[in-house]
Amino acid sequence: MESKFDIVLGIDMETDVGSFTDMYEGVQHGTYRLLDIMEKNGAKATYFWTGHAATNNKSVVKSVVEAGHEIGCHSLVHETLGDAIFPLPNNWPVCDFEVEGRIKEATRQVTEASGVKPSSFRCPRLWGSTKVVQVLESLGFKADASLPLYFYRNNIKPYHPAYEDWTKEGDLKIVEIPNFCDLAMESNDPYQRDRDQWPLFRTKGADYMIGRSASFVDYVSQRGVRPVLCFYLHPWEFHPMPRGPIDYGEASVKPLDFITLNCGDVACKELDNMLAGLVKMGGTFKTAAMVAAEY
Repeated sequence: MESKFDIVLGIDMETDVGSFTDMYEGVQHGTYRLLDIMEKNGAKATYFWTGHAATNNKSVVKSVVEAGHEIGCHSLVHETLGDAIFPLPNNWPVCDFEVEGRIKEATRQVTEASGVKPSSFRCPRLWGSTKVVQVLESLGFKADASLPLYFYRNNIKPYHPAYEDWTKEGDLKIVEIPNFCDLAMESNDPYQRDRDQWPLFRTKGADYMIGRSASFVDYVSQRGVRPVLCFYLHPWEFHPMPRGPIDYGEASVKPLDFITLNCGDVACKELDNMLAGLVKMGGTFKTAAMVAAEY
């Protein structure tokens, strides 16, 4: 079967429950389940590591490298490097003058832990910015998989961003890879988050996610562009996560139900089915670096 579209599996290697905790149960256990699923389906992925996650989980980093996947960077400690696109308490973006130093240090730590200098990047929460892309360009990164298509809705394919505006096409060497969403549906959310892909593969199932993926493939193909389905996933989704409050003495964290719903066995089963279904649809797995090299 001729390949009809590309699949970029981006795995954000961070602490558990969307980085609202300080635990690495997902990295330490969920990563190995992910590696097994990917081997079964012949998939290669890009694992975007925070510097802190890589430094504190070196044996896991080595396992990812040995399995032949790409090592990318995901900030230093999952801080907000780019522009905030919806309210999230106590997650103010760092100052512009801090961005370069933090990305440099994160890159150093990921390189030291993995033995591989990353050339692909993703901002935490997909909150990127023009400043981040300018810094990545100056540091020699080849790919940035930060742009949330559900919010910006004007970039249906990978592109070289403009120096003055990362959401527009321009002359930078780095390639921006948008994270896909359903552009054909009617949104009822002020930030368009209901268009987004995450975490539908495990909360609504593989068949539902394949349908959303097919909608995007059709939307892009009709406009004469080869579709790239860029996903964002997390290792903690593939290990059971606490559903109730997580106590820290002075405060506690209680995730909303959808955040941890079906983490563990259900997520593993649904991802396996989704990957198989996407291949049957005509998809080809590529790393972020591979896609960037084609543009």
